[in-house]
Amino acid sequence: QVQLIESGGGLVQAGGSLRLSCAASGLPFSRYSMGWFRQAPGKEREFVAAIKWSGSFTAYADSVKGRFTISRDNAKKTVYLQMNSLKPEDTAVYYCAVRKGEYNNYAMTAPDYDRWGQGTQVTVSS
Repeated sequence: QVQLIESGGGLVQAGGSLRLSCAASGLPFSRYSMGWFRQAPGKEREFVAAIKWSGSFTAYADSVKGRFTISRDNAKKTVYLQMNSLKPEDTAVYYCAVRKGEYNNYAMTAPDYDRWGQGTQVTVSS
């Protein structure tokens, strides 16, 4: 059974930083591209960042480019999201997700992912 456990969320002032982690189990982690999405109250879930199974390629939403960094440690079966220069509009529940299919490149739409974590709340105060 696949499990994705996110951690690292919390309350931070605007301009601050947080590092999210997503620990995976129950799957050959190194074979799967991974993504981070977020959902704010009353809004649809949106893409944040993704990383190829090899770690060699990454992608970001325009709204976070230059501020967020996605990375992974395949030995630890963990994907990270370093978030710097946080803004109030970054407030949301953040989810990590597993890309459908082994050795597929990353994707930027939610339907391309089929396993999701429970989410971790990030709140940025102004």
